[in-house]
Amino acid sequence: MQRVSVVGSSGSGKSTLAGRLADTLEIPYVELDALHWGPSWTEASAEELRARVAEVTATEAWVIDGNYQSKIGSLVWERADTVVWVNPPRWRAMVQVLARTVRRVRTQEELWSGNREGWRGLMVWRGEESVVWWAWHSYGPTRDRYLAAMTSGPHASLAWHRLRSRRETAAFMESL
Repeated sequence: MQRVSVVGSSGSGKSTLAGRLADTLEIPYVELDALHWGPSWTEASAEELRARVAEVTATEAWVIDGNYQSKIGSLVWERADTVVWVNPPRWRAMVQVLARTVRRVRTQEELWSGNREGWRGLMVWRGEESVVWWAWHSYGPTRDRYLAAMTSGPHASLAWHRLRSRRETAAFMESL
């Protein structure tokens, strides 16, 4: 396990797990969000993001967390040996995304390129501007996409680890 893709819905805990996994394996950790988001929440183009990800994944070992298949396709998985799918129940992901957003707004935690979350992230009536709205609406399609990838297609041969609970996550980490 040297080239690991950690995926899951918003609020699933993928970034937290990916950081812990990289520390345990003593290999670099890369957040796709950090490669994607520029100052003032500007998005990298598909070409820019793909070039950044290609550079990172050309190295020998890494843990990369994030999805972004709509921009980079299967680039990460083509170079990965393992996929860790963090897949808690929707209610847990929602509790986690709410708690994380409130914490980030209260503390003014800097995310990527100087960006910070604001109270709009909690305003579900703002649609896609709300991370809470996004987490709720993207949960099902994200789950379906990874279930299909895990069971059939060109990436089903990767070593897959689907973690649906804190107990499964703890057991997985303990097994390393």
